[in-house]
Amino acid sequence: MSSVHCNLRVLMAERQLNIQQIKDKTTLSRTTISNLYNNKGAGVRFSTISQLCKLLNCQPGDLFRYQE
Repeated sequence: MSSVHCNLRVLMAERQLNIQQIKDKTTLSRTTISNLYNNKGAGVRFSTISQLCKLLNCQPGDLFRYQE
């Protein structure tokens, strides 16, 4: 089964950030960040992707990858 995988955990580790730091630096909830960190959830808002990309200095394609 194919799926989209979120790389937030990896990007956070590379930048030595934790969930609380992401929460403090954005308007995202701890639940939203945790769901992405753990690859849970059914959808992601563009505003969420935008905030994460700005904070992590990355592109949406760096945050997500397609797995077959």
